[in-house]
Amino acid sequence: MTPDFDVIFMTGPQGSGKGTQGKRLAAKLDFFLWDTGAALRAIASQDTPLGKEVAGIINNGNFLSDDLLIEILKDRLPEILKGRGVIFDGVPRRIGQAEYLLNYLKEQGKHRMMTVSIDVPREESLKRLLLRAETEGRADDTPERIEKRLRFFEEVVKPMMEYLKKETKYVEIDGTPSVDEVEREIDAALGIL
Repeated sequence: MTPDFDVIFMTGPQGSGKGTQGKRLAAKLDFFLWDTGAALRAIASQDTPLGKEVAGIINNGNFLSDDLLIEILKDRLPEILKGRGVIFDGVPRRIGQAEYLLNYLKEQGKHRMMTVSIDVPREESLKRLLLRAETEGRADDTPERIEKRLRFFEEVVKPMMEYLKKETKYVEIDGTPSVDEVEREIDAALGIL
């Protein structure tokens, strides 16, 4: 079964399950998964000028500038896009990033783009992130940083999602049921049952 899209953007607030669903979808479709958080943590662990810069930003609970994130994408995307579909988790987050990424992907011949927006209420997001902090020990999952990320989502990411609504095929999924139920909803919405 060949899906009728070659790029999927996973969006939603932190703790919505978009990372989990992105992994499942990538395995099912044999798409490359671009996990922005994991990519940035890997870069931050390197003893290079870029690694130190990225580490300084994310360790303080801040977000990379569009320019810096786009530089990282430019450096890594050419290899990723060869002959495979791709799922983006954690990017774009701002309208500038979305414009750059969509234009770049179109230049690479990727025109069939889909956005899967997983929605959960703010309280659920908070609860899941605090649980993740306990179980995974993620340094960026402190209550203050979680609050900061949820505020960033409301103020910055949501307007970018409106842009994706206009520019890509867009589906909204309720992220509150079980992981398996959410997966079934996504499969149904994408027509890959």
